[in-house]
Amino acid sequence: MSPKTIGLIAHTGKVGVADLVNSIVEEFSRFSVSILLEKETASIAGKKSGHSMAELGAVADLLVVAGGDGTILHVVGQLGEVIKPIFGINVGSLGFLTCVSSSTYREAVECIAKDRINFSQRALLEARVKLHDKQTAKMIALNDAVLSRGELSRLVLLRTRVNGEPLTEFNADGLIVATPTGSTAYSLSAGGPILDPESGVFVITPICPHVLTNRSIIVAEGSTIEIEASDPEYPVFLTLDGRKPIHVERGSIVTIRKARKTLRLASLPDASFFSVVRQKLKWSGSNI
Repeated sequence: MSPKTIGLIAHTGKVGVADLVNSIVEEFSRFSVSILLEKETASIAGKKSGHSMAELGAVADLLVVAGGDGTILHVVGQLGEVIKPIFGINVGSLGFLTCVSSSTYREAVECIAKDRINFSQRALLEARVKLHDKQTAKMIALNDAVLSRGELSRLVLLRTRVNGEPLTEFNADGLIVATPTGSTAYSLSAGGPILDPESGVFVITPICPHVLTNRSIIVAEGSTIEIEASDPEYPVFLTLDGRKPIHVERGSIVTIRKARKTLRLASLPDASFFSVVRQKLKWSGSNI
């Protein structure tokens, strides 16, 4: 069923995004699709009224996000528990989460309006930090949860368990727990594997480990991962999808598991994860 109400959210700092927003709105009007703009998006496009992210999450059938992968991560973080399907239009180079460039917005709008889009179910992770009898609220991430050192250039100790069983104590610059979607982000830069988005696993990747035998390990997405900041002297920080870091006190347990909800990430019919990988990583086969 084609969406009846579209929420449009743009990265307002991108060059030319105001013109793009107006063009997208005009194009959707041709198909009699109701479109609601996020407040800042409406402001830069010269529209009189806009809506909060929470309002869009409550009423929109599909969120169209014009920006980059970081913009989509920001939107997911703002939505919290109200996760709506997202279609990404990249303002710049093609990302892993955005399936079309801004120059092909007309094709994108037509496919959305005529219900010719595909959806990939993307796992989300949730994290909590517990110290003694105090515990934070659930925090949601699409890409990854990263525990790392602060400004000091030294290693930190991170005692890690999976389903209650000890894994190891990582002595490293940090530790990344990534979803399959996040496997092409920070985890990949740290030497982790690329995972199929619907592979049903998470990956734990150490950042510059002191022990060279410490390598990425893939665990089932149903696993419960517990990480303890065990260093007696130096601070550790938790960051989800690049958002504001949270100080993790010594003795705190960071628990990471799959969230109950998933993100339905939309794409054009002829787009695929592997075609994006080939393009982004410039894979073209053997040169022999």
